[in-house]
This record gives sequence, structure tokens and C-alpha cells, in this order.
Amino acid sequence: MFTWEHLLSGPRAPVMGVVNVTPDSFSDGGRFLDADAALAHGLGLVADGAAVLDVGGESTRPGAEPVGVDEELRRIVPVVRRLVDELGTGASSVPVSIDTTKAAVAAAAIDAGAVIVNDVSAGRNDPAMFAVVAESRAGFVAMHMLGAPPTMQTGPRYDDVVGEVADFLVERVSAARSAGIDAGALMADPGIGFGKRVEHNLELVARLPELAARVGVPVLVGTSRKAFIGSVLGGSDPTQRDDGTLATVTWALDHGAAMVRVHDVRAAARAARLLHVMEESAA
Repeated sequence: MFTWEHLLSGPRAPVMGVVNVTPDSFSDGGRFLDADAALAHGLGLVADGAAVLDVGGESTRPGAEPVGVDEELRRIVPVVRRLVDELGTGASSVPVSIDTTKAAVAAAAIDAGAVIVNDVSAGRNDPAMFAVVAESRAGFVAMHMLGAPPTMQTGPRYDDVVGEVADFLVERVSAARSAGIDAGALMADPGIGFGKRVEHNLELVARLPELAARVGVPVLVGTSRKAFIGSVLGGSDPTQRDDGTLATVTWALDHGAAMVRVHDVRAAARAARLLHVMEESAA
């Protein structure tokens, strides 16, 4: 059975590396669509310090169109299988996560060796998702998203973004547990950039301790190269937002995040390690 406690207490920095096997992801779409390129990229992220590799075959950027099950399987299964073959499945191995909202894709990825399902719909897109995760005893990340990728940035509104996101995550965590997913296998993600304006994203990051305390399970934060960073610092190229990403990563880890999801693993892992040393020195 997968547990986050075991992973987060390990020697690696609490960093999830992104492996996008897609032609249209907002930051690196098309670069790793070939299985050989995706494998090399994933192994490079592990060398840079990633504690988890998150493989995705369907873009969830704003405006992205859905991908069919067969195409998503064609993209991700060979990559997951080859990564697991290279990384192993023992207690000291780097686990592979599958980023999907489809139960059939999750099941196939788990059969190929993945041990975590990262679902941006928090189990709402496919009613069979919780059963697949519970039966396999995999880890599960429930993320908040307002709407769906094609329309989520069309006028998102909240009265209290932190309170509403926290309420949603509490409800989805409870639903997952009721479906048989072990509490220790659950993680929650506030969904930075998923149906949120710039001010919503900034408030979620700023008030992260409040949200983490409410949710009651480890929190994953994914700010990497998101548009709100470009809005604050300037620049439309996502690959030029790594400095801003590093600032948000360090803040998040110091304010309640258990793990961060990033494209530039090396910088995040080094920052996380130094932050840990500083915290120990101050204790």
C-alpha cells in the first residue's frame, strides 16, 4: 500500500517532477511526446532530485481540448512502464504518478507500475476512479478545479477563495475515504491556475497555512511556470518563469506544503534541501 508519510520522510526533497507526454501542454508541449525523449527526461528529473515523477498524456492547460482514452493510453503506458523498469519498485525507488481524470487510464498506468493517481478533477470526472485507486491501494491526489480546462478561466469568481477551495478539498478527501482509499494515501492540491484569477492564486499561496490546516491531509502545490507569475513579473514565455516559480516553491514549502510539483526539479530540490537545513539549524 502506498503512503505519503513513507515518501515524504525519505531522503529526497519533496519535489514532484513533471513529465508531459503531450503535444500541447502550456510549457513543454511536444518536447517529450516521443517515449524515448520522455524516458530520458524523467530519468534526468530523478538525477536532479525528484522524489516522484508525474506522467501526463492529456494537457490540462486553460483552453485544452479533451483527449480520448485510447490516445491517452497510447501516450502514457509505454512511458510509465519504461520509467518503472528503470527506477524499480522497491522501498527506495522513485515512484511514478499518473496525471489523469480517467479510471481506465489510471488502471492501465497502475498495471504498468504507477503507484499514484494525480486527478485534477478530484474523482468527479469518472465515477469509477475512486474504486480503481482503492482496489489498487495506490496514492491519490485530489485537486480543486473550477469548471473544466476548456472553460475554467472564463470569469472565475469566489466570495472567499481559500474557504471555498478548502471546503471542496475536505469534501473530496472525505468522499475518497468513504470509497475505501486509505487516509495515508491521500493528498490535496488547491489547483493553482485552475479556474482562478491572478488574485485568487496569490491569495491561495499567501494563506496556505490556513488551507493546509483545514484540509487535514498533506498538500501539494503546483505553481510551476503558471501565468500568474508572468502577470506579476512580466513576460509571456512560460519557460522564463522559473525564477518566480522558485520563489513560490520556497514560500509554499515554508508555509505548509508537503510537496511541490515543478518542471525545473534541480532548483526546487536544492531550495527544499537548504530550507530543511535552515529549519533544523533554527530548531
